[in-house]
Amino acid sequence: MKKKDIPQDNEGLSEGKLRDLCYAVDENGNYMTAYSTGWTPKNVAMKMAWDVIEKKVEETRKKVLSGKLSQLAYYMEKNIMNLKLLSQYTGIPKRKIRKHMKPKVFEGLDDENLKKYSQTFDISLEELKDIKRIENT
Repeated sequence: MKKKDIPQDNEGLSEGKLRDLCYAVDENGNYMTAYSTGWTPKNVAMKMAWDVIEKKVEETRKKVLSGKLSQLAYYMEKNIMNLKLLSQYTGIPKRKIRKHMKPKVFEGLDDENLKKYSQTFDISLEELKDIKRIENT
């Protein structure tokens, strides 16, 4: 693709704020890097993907507020993590994480485990423990 043909559709999720690094050919036929603000098919696909993610986060939030899951499940979903990935980040086995997603078990967790989770999600211990914070999102 020639540099002048790199798509610059500013109507995507980033609205021109984020850019992709692309390779293009300049006027002399040499490869170079250039930025693109996206193109419509990619922007539509990204919007669809984020809609699915946001729906899953909202469904998980409702389950947490109804007492079916602990806050841990919400923050996992919000950070687009699964059991395996969270286990790798925290060093906590997947089976234990699965248990920690039960509200009663989560309430009894010690600060050592909670700190691993809060550091992984980049939030404070208080934010992790406070279910009211999830109500207002």
